Amino acid sequence: MSERILLVDDRKDMIAFIQRLIRKELGLDVEGVMRAKEALRLIEAGDYNLVITDVKMPGMDGITFLEEAKRKKKDLIVIILTGFGTVDMAVAALKKGAYDFLTKPVDNDRLVHTVKRALEYGRVLREKEALEKHVRHASLRRELIGESSVMKELEEKLKVIADTDETILITGETGTGKELAARTIHRFSRRAEGPFIAVNCPAIPESILESELFGYRKGAFTSATTDRKGLFEAADGGTIFLDEIGDIPLPVQSKLLRVLQEKEFKPLGDTESVRVNVRVIASTNQDIEKKIKEGGFRDDLYYRLNVITMKMPSLSERLEDIPLLAEYFLLEYAVEYGKNITGFSDDALEYLKQRPWPGNVRELQNVIKRAVIFEKGTVIGREVLEESSPVGDLQPGLSPDLFGMDYRTAREKIISDFTRGYVRYLLRKTSGNVTHAARLAGIERQSLQHLIRRYEIDASEFR
Repeated sequence: MSERILLVDDRKDMIAFIQRLIRKELGLDVEGVMRAKEALRLIEAGDYNLVITDVKMPGMDGITFLEEAKRKKKDLIVIILTGFGTVDMAVAALKKGAYDFLTKPVDNDRLVHTVKRALEYGRVLREKEALEKHVRHASLRRELIGESSVMKELEEKLKVIADTDETILITGETGTGKELAARTIHRFSRRAEGPFIAVNCPAIPESILESELFGYRKGAFTSATTDRKGLFEAADGGTIFLDEIGDIPLPVQSKLLRVLQEKEFKPLGDTESVRVNVRVIASTNQDIEKKIKEGGFRDDLYYRLNVITMKMPSLSERLEDIPLLAEYFLLEYAVEYGKNITGFSDDALEYLKQRPWPGNVRELQNVIKRAVIFEKGTVIGREVLEESSPVGDLQPGLSPDLFGMDYRTAREKIISDFTRGYVRYLLRKTSGNVTHAARLAGIERQSLQHLIRRYEIDASEFR
């Protein structure tokens, strides 16, 4: 395809002259317009490789046009051509992103040489961008492990989403990798050089969540002895990931809505707004539409968050990926713990494919981790996997009582029964040693203690 050149000049004779010169010397057509606003419309609608613009024009001057054009397409190559050039003007133009600055009357050979060089530079940039995109997409396959059709569809969706700057809501069951997906989107986006701030919303007490997100000024409350930036301000230029957005209290939801709408917020105790350039990715494993009907979530905030929705598949939807995931986790933990384990027995792999995984990929990861720790041979067999799976304290099947409940209640009961059995298994395995049990589970000791208290489990009975 021929490279496209756009010329902006308020003199018809200059447009005709440059068109003839470029066609004669480079064999390329030049599209000419006499108004900067018309050029901006064409740039937005078309795909130009190079823009040549005059400076002195009615309505909008060339330097302002340069800024507006680069704002619409930051990688656009622009040559400034003017009869009223000064050193200061040239420096200003180059600082604002001009490729070169030429003064009239321009030497024909120099103009042709500059245009030729600019087009070659554009080709290099496009080749570099295509190579980087190929590398990003290749590494995406390593981020999202799986060959199932649902994972291939997810991979294609992530490629598209990463190239946008829209707000995203990631849904899916616990343990499906929602935060991994958010980090992957950030890493392959234009914001990759900026910060990625992950916020576990349920883990922050409601009383301090607002100040954590939006910061505060000295004197805003008794213990506010200095100004403090919030997480939104810390994420400026990057991405903020709000994990389990459904647990954010209503007063904070109002402030979050303003950030999404206006890109600004007021820290606690401040009368001035702070503007931020932040992409928001949120996640939830809850039925937000049900929460809206119950009055627990703002519908306008939901619609703002739900610009793009991405559902993470459960492990039951991608059973064919289990062997691949298991091999990946085996390699990771064999290296971490210095074990010479080469793989799984056929019986072990069959067990992994048939066993239910209510905790999804995270549960599979923890089972493989424990199996690597306790395996004494070079191949993981079924027996060590069964010992590493807390199924002994769980119901082997679903209780008939569950089918008399609504989905949310039944789901919460299954999770509650699973968690209680899982914690009891860990404590039995470690003879009541909470620190060791937390290490096996891959969670913090305080988190395990919280589960022990919540489910009224007496650790001492296992000692």
